[in-house]
Order: sequence, then C-alpha cells, then structure tokens
Amino acid sequence: MALRLGDTAPDFTADSTEGEIRFHDWMGDGYAILFSHPKDFTPVCTTELGMMAGMAEEFSKRNAKIIGVSVDPVDDHHRWKSDIASYSGHEVAYPMIGDPEMEVAKLYDMLPAEASGDPSKRTPADNQTVRTVFIIGPDKKVKLSMTYPMTTGRNFDEILRALDSIRLTAEHKVATPAGWVQGGDVIITPAVSDDEARERFGGFESGLPYIRTTRQPG
Repeated sequence: MALRLGDTAPDFTADSTEGEIRFHDWMGDGYAILFSHPKDFTPVCTTELGMMAGMAEEFSKRNAKIIGVSVDPVDDHHRWKSDIASYSGHEVAYPMIGDPEMEVAKLYDMLPAEASGDPSKRTPADNQTVRTVFIIGPDKKVKLSMTYPMTTGRNFDEILRALDSIRLTAEHKVATPAGWVQGGDVIITPAVSDDEARERFGGFESGLPYIRTTRQPG
C-alpha cells in the first residue's frame, strides 16, 4: 500500500548500530528524518551519510532526530562507518538500521512486497528505489517524502529548509512561498480573515487578491 503525506509512519522494531529500536518510541515527541540507502559502501550514499553526520547538530536544534536505513546487516553498517568518517571527517553518531530482510523498505513502500533474495547478492540497482527521505512529525505522520536516483546526491540543506517550513507552518496559520528561507516573508493562509491577520501578524501586504504576505512570525 502506498505511503502518502499525512499517513501515519509505520512503526517497527529493528536492529541498528545503536541496538534494537522501536521506531515510534525512539522518536519520542520530536521530528524524525528517516533516510534510506540501497546498499552499504556505495559512493554517493557514503557522501550523504557523512554530510548528515556533520549536520546532526542543526537537526538537533530543531528537535529532529536522524536515522538511516539500508538493506544490509548491522555488521556491515559498523564497517561502513569507518569509511564514512575517513571520507567526510564526521563520525556517524546517529543510528543506522539493518534491514537485510527488507521489512522496513517494504513497510515504507520503497520496495515491492515480492522483493526477495540474499541481501549480499542484491545489487544497488536491485534496491535503487530505497532512496527516500522522510520527515515524520511528532504526531507520527509523514510530513514530507523525497526520492532521489542513485546517481544524484541528496541536498540535505533542502531537507533542513523544508523542516524549518514544516515546523513554522505547524505552529502558525501560514504557508511558505517558493524559495523561502528562515526569516523570510510568509503567506497567510486563506483560513485567516483579514481582521485576524491584522491581530495576529500586525498587518499584511497583498500582491494579488488571493496572496497575503507578512513577516515571519517570531
């Protein structure tokens, strides 16, 4: 079954580099960034895991935990971590889930239910759709999913930007325009009347009859 925005992120229990994890319990009351990889020791994914290790503090500031998953056993993850640190200069301190039975990949609709085979014999191409980033909210709902091809390294600055928008718009009755960055003007949603907009935001500007913008709420 397809996993769509607004769906509850499936809970699961799995082995990881930090021991057994029950996903929803591990999340607690914050956000989670779940990002997946088709195979350990692949070059693009190595750069991505290293970059996320270097950005871990930025996600933590936003009450978001990072967790990786790959269709390989945890022992391989532990060996891979040294390569990641050697390449990027950042130690992977977040958990990496071992998914050799492809249970998490199937649960999150990244592989078809009929996918099978020895993980050591499956190639990255066999698992190429295990390349999705999920942002999951404190309510355990899927807020964002983005799937990249294996040859295109992911832009985690964009994931961070999207997280900022998701957190802001969850707290205030606003949306963010194209290219928005933290501190930029925001769009007041149609659910807010003009009078309420003046009360909540101190006023607004109308570029078009249906677009009202204001400074980002503090």
